[in-house]
Amino acid sequence: RENRSENILSSANRLLLHEGRLMLAESTRLLDVYLFLFEDFLLITKIKRNKKKYGGSDTSLIPVCPSLTPELQSFIREGGFCTVLDQPIPLDRLILKNVEPM
Repeated sequence: RENRSENILSSANRLLLHEGRLMLAESTRLLDVYLFLFEDFLLITKIKRNKKKYGGSDTSLIPVCPSLTPELQSFIREGGFCTVLDQPIPLDRLILKNVEPM
């Protein structure tokens, strides 16, 4: 469903603690996701690759936010983007468990 959530990240007081890629097991398939851990919630985004390149072969001209990790900056320059997979998960409702590798 289409959801207008531009203001999720707009708080000037919100602190980004960590971000990074992860493989998410969803029923019978694995999803390539990118997580953003803020001080008050966890945001899970789905990594998508744009089939079209931006006009021209010099992708270094694409503006990228300098606060993003080099990995995410590179991904965006290659035409990739992230879409919000689900509603942000408040940290006070999040339960973490260790699982043994299979």
